[in-house]
Parts: sequence; C-alpha cells; structure tokens
Amino acid sequence: MGAVSEVEVVVAHAERATVRAGDVFIKIDSDPARLDRELAAMDLAPVPTGEVLWRQPQAMAVARVRGERLARLGEVSSAPASVWRAVGAVVRRLHEAPVPALPGRPAATIDVLARECEALVGEGILPVSVVIRHQELASRVVRSFEPAFTHGDLQPEHVFVEGGGANPRVTGIIDWSEGGPGDPLFDLATLTLGHAARLPDLLDGYEASGHMPVDASLVEAWWSWRCLTNIRWLAAHGFDPFLPGGEGDMLLGGAWGR
Repeated sequence: MGAVSEVEVVVAHAERATVRAGDVFIKIDSDPARLDRELAAMDLAPVPTGEVLWRQPQAMAVARVRGERLARLGEVSSAPASVWRAVGAVVRRLHEAPVPALPGRPAATIDVLARECEALVGEGILPVSVVIRHQELASRVVRSFEPAFTHGDLQPEHVFVEGGGANPRVTGIIDWSEGGPGDPLFDLATLTLGHAARLPDLLDGYEASGHMPVDASLVEAWWSWRCLTNIRWLAAHGFDPFLPGGEGDMLLGGAWGR
C-alpha cells in the first residue's frame, strides 16, 4: 500500500477494530477464527462483497467498495424506493444460496431473552413497561424456521449502492464476520431497524421472485429482539445505545411496540 493522506478509526472495541487508510480498510481481530469465517462467507456469498487485498493471522485488508451506504445510524435514508427494492432482491439471492457449513449466529432462546430483560430492568437501563412490551413481541422469534445463508449483521451501513431511478445496483456488502446459517428475517430486521418506513420497499424487492410473502410482524419482533439483547453489549464495549438510531433509542421511540 502506498502513501495515504488520511487514516480513520471506523470502529474499535476489545474484540476487534477496523481502520481506514485511504481506500483500504484494515480489520484486526482478537480471534483469527472469526476472520476465517468472514473470508469463507465472503467467498461463498453470491452477492457483491469487498475485494480482499491480503490476509495475516489476525488481520486482513479489504478494498473500499464503490458507491454510497444505503443509510447511516440515526439518519433518514435518502435512497429512493427503487434502491431499497434492489437491495431486497440481492438479499433474497443470498438467502436462496446453499447454506454454508459455518457456525452461524447463536439461536434465539427464551432464556437469553429473559436474562437480558431482567438485567435491563434490574440495572435501571430501561423502564419496566418498555421491557415488558418488547419482551412479549421479541418472544415470537423463538420458533422453528428453515435456516438460510445470512449475513448476520446486515446493517444499512454495510450495504453500498450506486444509481437510482430505474437502474440502481448493489455494489458491495461488507463486514461478514457473522455470516452463516441463520433466520433470514433477522437480516431483514437488522437492515430496517430505524428505517421502518422502508420495510415495504425492501420486501417488494425481496418477494419479487414470487415466493411466499414475508410475515412483517416477525420482522418487527426481531427489531425488539435485537434491541433488547444488544443494549448491554453495546454499553460494555464503549458504545452509547441511546444515541439517535441506537437500540435503546429505538425501544423508547419504537412505534412498533405500542
């Protein structure tokens, strides 16, 4: 890599860090197996991903993906409906691919949900009424489902797009460290958390192939699950979950829980 004019810490906590140096993103991970999993998921995914430039035991470099992020935390997405539909079609392509022999995300269980909810109330992080309301909603995701090839952390900031109008396209999806077997509705929920108004557009593209329609109420249940089970992790790793667009902020203002 040649000289760079700017270096930026994208994200950093005790487990991993990502630094941008010019047009190269360098990921450093305390767990080499997580990088192995990420590389395997990127290699198997039938959708655009970043180009891996080099790999070392606990680090790898990925080239910048062209285009703009689909949306940013706490901001209203300016992408038109056609872009969200294009993203939905690409995500469906991923979910219909052969399920890889990778670890996947931990299964959703009532015990995990109950533990987090008890802690949120016991530590005074959220009002009891908010926790009870969303715990009831979140419990719906504990069910049988057909595992799919999922991204596992499909935040809109991880999806890059170009163009608009009639010919938008997804140029790349990044950060595959959670890629593997999982509930496809979790990906859809992660993508639309904080962007509830864009869920119909996303589903228009996702369902365009003529498959059975998605139960949008289960996507909403995953919104509640992700928020309830992620707040304490965020706080423990130096993030503020109550910033605009954060999980705590979403729970306090989330109309889907009313």
